[in-house]
Amino acid sequence: MKRQYSTREAAKKLGIAWITLQKHAAKGTFRVPPIINDHGMSVRLWNDADLERVKKALAGLKPGPKKRT
Repeated sequence: MKRQYSTREAAKKLGIAWITLQKHAAKGTFRVPPIINDHGMSVRLWNDADLERVKKALAGLKPGPKKRT
């Protein structure tokens, strides 16, 4: 069985803050796993393939503040 991670665990494995992962997910920087309802709690479960996809997407971004248009 594949290892699955919560959003906080996934962010920790990626070396970024969980809020940064959430913000990029909301902006559509990369495809995110679906939300699963587990015992009345909504969670996103990330696997190793998801983490690799996020690493590649974030590697292509330039750091620093973005200009607003």
